[in-house]
Amino acid sequence: MTRTRLLAIAAGLAAACTFAASAGAATSASIVIQAGAPVHYQPPPPPRYERVPPPRRAMVWQQGHWEWHGHRYVWVGGRWLKARSGHHYRQPAWHQSGGRWQYTRGGWDRDGDGVPNRHDRHPNNPHRR
Repeated sequence: MTRTRLLAIAAGLAAACTFAASAGAATSASIVIQAGAPVHYQPPPPPRYERVPPPRRAMVWQQGHWEWHGHRYVWVGGRWLKARSGHHYRQPAWHQSGGRWQYTRGGWDRDGDGVPNRHDRHPNNPHRR
């Protein structure tokens, strides 16, 4: 073989090894995905006083509440939501469990048992409580 051909083969092998090494590094990278509700150790500030407006037809009042944004609590003011026929609205809330605080978003529930229908094994069961 000629010297030029050997250099070309060596360069090709070096490029292939570099590509394989970089592909191996990319496939061994770790990706962390946080699932579920965020958990915080410090309690949320006390709720702010909001004047609740008079009731509106076919509307539900969502109370103002604290939400965790980044590294701090942010107040989200109350607002009107369009009522959903046959559903009960669950207000957003913070719950303490084992010294940690967990936020539960507000949402609609068909049977009013407090369990979102997507997680409810027996939705609309009138005997379940």
